[in-house]
Amino acid sequence: QVQLVESGGGLVQPGGSLRLSCAASGFTFSLYNMSWYRQAPGKERELVARIATPGGSADYADSAKGRFAISRDNDKNTVYLQMNSLKAEDTAVYYCNAAFLFNSNLVYWGQGTQVTVSS
Repeated sequence: QVQLVESGGGLVQPGGSLRLSCAASGFTFSLYNMSWYRQAPGKERELVARIATPGGSADYADSAKGRFAISRDNDKNTVYLQMNSLKAEDTAVYYCNAAFLFNSNLVYWGQGTQVTVSS
């Protein structure tokens, strides 16, 4: 059974930091490109960051560059999103996404974790 379980969300003040984790199971993690998406109320889901396999090269949305860092641990089947200098506009539900390296139509999603940036 495929599972992507996000954790680490919560309430943080502007300028603060959070580290999201996504634990994967039920598939060969090392064969999947991993991404973080987010969806704010009333907005479409958008890509935040992606980390490729193999090699671990990363890409970021312009809004995340310089503040967020995505990483993966293939031994732990986990992908992370370190978020620094958080802003109110980062408030959203953050979703973990796995896309098969050899067929990008094979995609799995997590259930999401809420991040709220507010004073």
